[in-house]
Amino acid sequence: MTNQNTAPYAALILRVSLGVLFLAHGALKLFVFTPAGTVGFFESLGLPGFFAYLTILAEVGGGAALIAGFATRLVSIATLPILLGAVFLVHGANGWLYTNPNGGWEFPAFWAATLVVQALLGDGAYAVRTPKILSLTPGSFVRQG
Repeated sequence: MTNQNTAPYAALILRVSLGVLFLAHGALKLFVFTPAGTVGFFESLGLPGFFAYLTILAEVGGGAALIAGFATRLVSIATLPILLGAVFLVHGANGWLYTNPNGGWEFPAFWAATLVVQALLGDGAYAVRTPKILSLTPGSFVRQG
């Protein structure tokens, strides 16, 4: 049985952790690999280069939104393709263990699963107010009165 008193804090811890991970990976692409280097890597995978910029934007913007608790469900679902791309396009051929050369798919698959959990949990404690249309709750698409 879920403890209704502590569940919002569990969602908070997960949300902030996911946000920090996304900010760290976005910063890695910006400051270490550089945007040009990230474009080159995406192109080496057969992806259009502009996907690199979209990924950096999603990681930095999504990370900040998750930390703040803004549109948590929407951001969790919207950033899920980044991790699925990492599983299938980058790490899939490297085997399961993330300690394998070039990293296996273990960590990005787990990260993707945690995004689904966060989308199911919602904002949690200490989240900024999200407009109802962006909250992705069952009643958010029903027009009231």
